[in-house]
Amino acid sequence: MAKLFERRLAPADSPLAIVSRTIAAFLAAMLVTSLLFVSFGAHPLQAYFVLFHEPFATLRGFGYTLARTSPLALIALGTIVAWRSGFNYLGFEGCFVIGATSTAWLALSIAPGGRTGHFPFPVFLSLAILFGFGSGGAWATLVGLVRARLGGNEVLISLMSNYVAILILQYMVSGPLRAPGSLPETRLLPQTTWLPFILPGTRANAGILIALAAAGSVWMLLQKMPLGYELIVTGLNPLAARYAGIDVPRRLILSAFLGGGLGALAGMVEVLGSQHRLMDGISGGVGFIGIIVALLARLNPLAVIPTALLYGGMSVGADAMQRRANIPSSITSILESLLVLFVLASDVLRYYDINPSAVWCRAPQTVEGQVSE
Repeated sequence: MAKLFERRLAPADSPLAIVSRTIAAFLAAMLVTSLLFVSFGAHPLQAYFVLFHEPFATLRGFGYTLARTSPLALIALGTIVAWRSGFNYLGFEGCFVIGATSTAWLALSIAPGGRTGHFPFPVFLSLAILFGFGSGGAWATLVGLVRARLGGNEVLISLMSNYVAILILQYMVSGPLRAPGSLPETRLLPQTTWLPFILPGTRANAGILIALAAAGSVWMLLQKMPLGYELIVTGLNPLAARYAGIDVPRRLILSAFLGGGLGALAGMVEVLGSQHRLMDGISGGVGFIGIIVALLARLNPLAVIPTALLYGGMSVGADAMQRRANIPSSITSILESLLVLFVLASDVLRYYDINPSAVWCRAPQTVEGQVSE
């Protein structure tokens, strides 16, 4: 009897196979979510039109989409560097907060009264990138040292470090950096420190250019440089890496620094590009959503930008869908969750092939068995 799932001779890892599985998973998630649209009395096609029209077919909505894409892409890139090196770090929410806090402090310190001192904007931006990257990298390196030197569990430690970073943020916006008033936030950053807007009349800022440059740099690191090769080997097989002469603890610490630095750049982009001030709750869970983006991109740096663009667009479209179609925006979160589940489940098709003839061949055999009896 033919089997419905037949094991492949080799995994289906071609670009066409990967894209086909991802599209099939996305369509399956949309099909299941359509049932929820029907329960609210909305036509699924109309709901999906509203969901994707606002963020991708209007200039204003596309500007918001680009603004939300940048932090997601940077955190996803940090996840790729850390996870492909065998460092299962989950503290990117904390890195985001640390990066945002350090950037806001820098902008308020060297730009009193709205003037960037003697620093032109390119110099200030370079300082902000270095300071933000370094602070986030140092924050994640603390967890990397515990893992590399003491054998601690980086998953639990990094999760707990998120709460420590949030408490640091709350202290800063409630004390040293608090603006006069009742809200826990800083004063508006000097306009000379803002990232420039790249689309007139929209909120799209140069953060997307930083994300694109980071994606290219991470791809070059992991695919074209000896250091990236050592990081990947360390993640795949630490014992083989040690046998080959690679300093595994040092590579783990380096991957923690690089991943945390990229996560902190997301906070820098959010402060200088979108919020223009530091406030309590600035992250909004973007550190965890960025990890999901990395998983959907299958830890491929080149797939991060389109994946983050999709997620950023759905977050913008969810608000429009709630305004125009009276459908709760939380349904979009369900769609995003289903998308993750179906994409992960589609990995079965990487190793197994579906044999449709097995379904059609079972019925005749059953009938022949009944006739023979």
